[in-house]
Amino acid sequence: MTQPALSIVVPMMNEEDSLDSFFARILPVLDQLTLTHELIIVNDGSRDATLEKLTAYQKKYKNLIIVDLSRNFGKEAALTAGFSEARGEAVIVLDADLQDPPELILQMVVKWQEGYEVVAVVRKDRSGDHFLHRSNVRFFYKFINMMSDTQIKPNVRDYRLMCRSAVNAFLSLKERTRFNKGLFAWLGFREYYIYQELHDRVAGSTKWDFKKLLSFAIDGITSFSTTPLRIWTYIGFSTAFLAFLLGLFMIIKTLLFGVITPGWTSTIVVILFFSGLNMLSVGILGEYVGRVFIETKQRPIFIIRKVYGRN
Repeated sequence: MTQPALSIVVPMMNEEDSLDSFFARILPVLDQLTLTHELIIVNDGSRDATLEKLTAYQKKYKNLIIVDLSRNFGKEAALTAGFSEARGEAVIVLDADLQDPPELILQMVVKWQEGYEVVAVVRKDRSGDHFLHRSNVRFFYKFINMMSDTQIKPNVRDYRLMCRSAVNAFLSLKERTRFNKGLFAWLGFREYYIYQELHDRVAGSTKWDFKKLLSFAIDGITSFSTTPLRIWTYIGFSTAFLAFLLGLFMIIKTLLFGVITPGWTSTIVVILFFSGLNMLSVGILGEYVGRVFIETKQRPIFIIRKVYGRN
């Protein structure tokens, strides 16, 4: 296949039920493109028949490239694997669940041709989400933007078009703990935002449970800010200063009024409080040390078992 002008990267894991609907939506959109293109699907360790169905589709659609990873490395790594195989002058990231309409690809290409280097989709409305989830998302964006110099636009999706320069810059970032929303924002480049409501999944259920979402949030905070460590420096200094004032007060009180036997309740409360602070500070420090440990091992971000359809 000749060098394509456009690459569409789609990470997938256990999406056999949604494949028919996905191709029914994406293929008519690709037929409308006047640019040469390739569709790169990254099989991120699927345990169902996703790979078998993809190879069947490849016989019908010659521009389909299948990147089969050796195991499940997670969406962040799967996107990086897809970028590494993309040959287009522009690369579009799309999810397989059709929550983001593939029809926006045509609008993205137009904006790219107008000179924008990145065209990203932003979720327009979260009123349909549960109140607790909506509140947690709002708090996360405010918290990470308050602590980090890299500002992440709230509700921005991974669904985006990136020019070749932006893709190459993204691939030059070698950290193993990847928070792609932050990495995309850190790159800069001229951006255009398309505001779109999120649709329901076409099939199956989300792969993101509370544990994964929490881990994702912690990765985002620790990858783009050292403020949590600095906060504990301030807390330690403040605590030491208060302890000095309290000690000075007790000395003066003893000199003036004699020795007074203190109660054990207040002592226990103070000990438990500062023990809790110590354990929390050690835990935060451990998060950063753990990430340093992961980075120093220099393991690859992903491992490709086989690429189907690439000469």
